[in-house]
Amino acid sequence: QVQLVESGGGLVQAGGSLRLSCAASGTISRVHVMAWYRQAPGKQRELVAKITRGGISNYTDSVKGRFTISRDNAKNTVYLQMNSLKPEDTAVYYCNAIIGWGPFYEYWGQGTQVAVSS
Repeated sequence: QVQLVESGGGLVQAGGSLRLSCAASGTISRVHVMAWYRQAPGKQRELVAKITRGGISNYTDSVKGRFTISRDNAKNTVYLQMNSLKPEDTAVYYCNAIIGWGPFYEYWGQGTQVAVSS
């Protein structure tokens, strides 16, 4: 059984910063790609950023230059540093991870709320 547990969400003013964390726990063989998604009210869930085990990262255009994804493989943890937050960043943020040696399984966290006030 694998669990992804997120932390770090909250309410912040526009221009502020938050750091999200997500730790994978349980019977873990190998964690491959880790990612952050978000879902705003009335919108579809979208990929925010992802990072490979080797540290290669990708971002959606709207967060480039403001958000930074990183990971600690020894701790099976992924982080999302969010700077210069905007009201449009308000959403529930979900952690995602691909785990296994083959077959591979996809896991989701429970979500953490980020609210940015103008």
